[in-house]
Amino acid sequence: MAITLVHPQIAPNTGNIARLCVATGTPLHLVRPMGFVLSDANLRRSAMDYWPRLKLTLHDDLAAWQAWLTASSRRAWYFTSKATRSHWDADYAPGDILVLGSETAGLPAPLLKTDPDRCLRIPQAAGERCLNLSTAAGIALYEALRQAGKQ
Repeated sequence: MAITLVHPQIAPNTGNIARLCVATGTPLHLVRPMGFVLSDANLRRSAMDYWPRLKLTLHDDLAAWQAWLTASSRRAWYFTSKATRSHWDADYAPGDILVLGSETAGLPAPLLKTDPDRCLRIPQAAGERCLNLSTAAGIALYEALRQAGKQ
């Protein structure tokens, strides 16, 4: 299992997700451009002393991440509020990649079109926009780990 954040914009969200990844032994992939630098104090504050133990991979852009994904032969699940399929209906397996987009724009439409059957939505009350990115990552990761028999 791994989490990929595509163009994250808010340092504290990424810091919280980094902490989640360390606590679960999950690698984190960050796709540039990002709305902050890795030395951002807000990122370090939210990640606390977990950051040195984070299994982090940086990708210069979406094309570089997609090349890595193809070479890795791993499945990606794309989380978007635009999907109709619930994340409860996914069949997660060890090695899957959970992909979340930026807080402001979500995942790029061309990326979502690469595999529409792997686009998932976390259920929420009708009429509500979306969850906080770090909350969504936690929900997605723990369900995926549960199904994969890891937690």
